[in-house]
Amino acid sequence: MVSKMPPTTSLLTASAILHCFFITNTHSYAPSRRAIGSFSRSKHVTTLLRSSPSNTFEEITSSSSDTTPSLSSSHSIEQQQPHNNEVTTPPPSSSTSTTISPTATWHKNRRRQMLQKYGPQLTKLERDSSSNTLALSLLALSNASLFSLAILCGTAQLSVGQIALLAVFPGSMFSLWTLQILHDCLHGSLLNKRQQKFIFGKVKRRTLQDAILFWGSMPSVFGYYLYLRYGHLTHHKSLGDPKAASLEKLFDSSSKEFEDGDVLFVAHRMKLKGKVGPKFQVGGREITMSISKTGFNNWREDKPLWNAVVFATSFMYERFMLMINDVVVAITGRNYFFPNKPKEFHQECAKYCRCAVMVRGLLWKMAGWKSLLFLYLSETLWSIPPHPACAMFVTNHGSNVDDSDDGGGGCIPSSSTYAGRWYSLFTLGTNYHCEHHDFPTIPLHRLGELRKIAPEFYKKGSNDNVFRIMKKAFSKPEFYACMDAGIQHM
Repeated sequence: MVSKMPPTTSLLTASAILHCFFITNTHSYAPSRRAIGSFSRSKHVTTLLRSSPSNTFEEITSSSSDTTPSLSSSHSIEQQQPHNNEVTTPPPSSSTSTTISPTATWHKNRRRQMLQKYGPQLTKLERDSSSNTLALSLLALSNASLFSLAILCGTAQLSVGQIALLAVFPGSMFSLWTLQILHDCLHGSLLNKRQQKFIFGKVKRRTLQDAILFWGSMPSVFGYYLYLRYGHLTHHKSLGDPKAASLEKLFDSSSKEFEDGDVLFVAHRMKLKGKVGPKFQVGGREITMSISKTGFNNWREDKPLWNAVVFATSFMYERFMLMINDVVVAITGRNYFFPNKPKEFHQECAKYCRCAVMVRGLLWKMAGWKSLLFLYLSETLWSIPPHPACAMFVTNHGSNVDDSDDGGGGCIPSSSTYAGRWYSLFTLGTNYHCEHHDFPTIPLHRLGELRKIAPEFYKKGSNDNVFRIMKKAFSKPEFYACMDAGIQHM
């Protein structure tokens, strides 16, 4: 039945459901460079609030180093005590690292400042709100639409050009929505936060969330599951950390989780510190092979068009190879790019790849190779120029300098893109990236409210030009998340 759903029906249904999103986003909000401070070099104890897939809050404590690379600022964040209305947290798990990066500290301090000033409003928003019915409906719509449109591309004998247009819209939108909704699920803000058992009280929250994350990632040609499962929560803790955020560390690590899963994406378009990976032993020799680094090394300063083409080529080629790798993992039961990771990691990779490959095989049998071409383009095109969503994807963690009157020249490691209400709808709130790192458990359709509650923490206006943003990003690449604050040139 799913395969017979006409594309027009999917779009009309989307319009009806999205009315709910309009109601809760009556304004387009923008993050500000005011009242945010910068990295400081004084010792202090910091905490980072994040949510595990089971929606338990973990307080990660650390003592920052005097050697933290940063820019000083006359508005450095002072030490503050927790507000009475701040979410309480249990002791951290013994299996969780107790180190957070300077960028994570920056967000934690912003969060603490906002809670001290607007505690009751923010605490209620964080504790009680969830995307629940809205997001689950959109997830079902997105996956059903992707499946039916993939079938249409094969059975209707569409040309490659027609398939590409269909992938640009609505395919890329549905794929991005899938990522954002599963992302909400991971942070515990999809399901009702007050409820611990679901489906007639028979299914525990963690079990249901894991199932949604796993099966909700299909259909796809490389999917978002493994990144979300093993690389996103650690991203909130380690982003911008030179020791964690390196390609060598990512591929050589023996940890079950990626130290910072976003490194897999930013390596195509941003400067990183540290050595490169993955490495393979071939004929007694060690060979380093990195598609992302090879592409990035061919960028030319002040050549945005050239750099955009290089980025698109390396990114899409790597995504294609991931699709091939899924077949290898499904057959062998092992992901050879991560040789040192524990057995549990490889087992989970194999389980997902086998299920995902079966779904792809079903699509191929029903509609031929064009069905997979549609999914491949839907999953990649929103990440590359000139697609409007690319603007927020390539700039969410740069090294912007706070040049406002009272900003003090501090480095800003996270940013959002504010291009109006329709842009926020099209990206389903993914563009509110700074807000998300300030409050990771606020659901996708409520992130815009942070600007209304705490306006001095986010910049004003909703007139960002996405094409100018992309041109700037591809003209002169920055370091990832203020990794080497103060360095402005290639």
